[in-house]
Amino acid sequence: MPNATPDPDGDAILTPAAGEIASQIVDGPAAVAAIVESAQQSVDAEDSESQAEPTGETKPAAATLRLEKKHPLAIRWMHWINFPVLFTMIWSGMLIYWGDSDNAYQHPHRIYRIGIGSFTLFRFWPEWVYKWLNAPYQITTGLGWHFVFMWIFGINGFVYVSYLVLSGNWRLMVPTIASWKEAMLVTLYDLHLTKVHPPAKKYNGAQKIAYTAIIFMGLGSLLTGLAVYKPIQAHYLTSLLGGYEMARWLHFWLTIGFMAFFLLHIFQVVKTGWNNFRGMVSGYEIRPADSRPYTEERR
Repeated sequence: MPNATPDPDGDAILTPAAGEIASQIVDGPAAVAAIVESAQQSVDAEDSESQAEPTGETKPAAATLRLEKKHPLAIRWMHWINFPVLFTMIWSGMLIYWGDSDNAYQHPHRIYRIGIGSFTLFRFWPEWVYKWLNAPYQITTGLGWHFVFMWIFGINGFVYVSYLVLSGNWRLMVPTIASWKEAMLVTLYDLHLTKVHPPAKKYNGAQKIAYTAIIFMGLGSLLTGLAVYKPIQAHYLTSLLGGYEMARWLHFWLTIGFMAFFLLHIFQVVKTGWNNFRGMVSGYEIRPADSRPYTEERR
């Protein structure tokens, strides 16, 4: 410790440094200002040194991605059951259709067409399609597969709709008025006619409309199929559908609708990428950390 010297008046004990400061104070205001400036520089230097010293603690980086559950196990199971079932129903239906003709026995194997009046643009189906499917003279094979998978298709559909209702997941799927406007935006974006990206949701407007329509199409296929299969026993249903010919016509075009959905659905899955496909396989999807959780989309 520095040696202290007694104050001449005997009132205080001063160190040499304190005595120096006191002497500068006596010299006037300029000396005081110099002392204050020097002290401030010392404080600033100490602050700089303390900031430069590593603390050993670093803040964790904020997460930019998160893993979110998208599809429940039940939805995934019924989806993957329906995939081969629907495929088999369409394939076996094609075998059955090959043996059909109209009442005048014209246009065998190619009853229905797209055209106006006598002009035909396209008739279902070209001969090469039947050769590819090995469809000729396979009617009984087609009927056997069709009737077996009809039950699986119907039961799976009933369980699916029941699950949507009981679990409340129907709130995420049933379209609203706003869904139609959003579906137009999705279509324009997919066709590269607009650069406005549709909002990221579990089901966008187009999906809500399509997935809800598929449920009613499945019901329609079962009812029209039953009317065609048993037109006498189910004559009330057959009459309600407009008769046998109309029931068969409706059944055919519902099948064409399923074919279109099947192809479009596969195209959209490939276009969207692996992350979306992963959601239907594992149930989880990688999403931006700041995105709105799917659970908040319920009505």
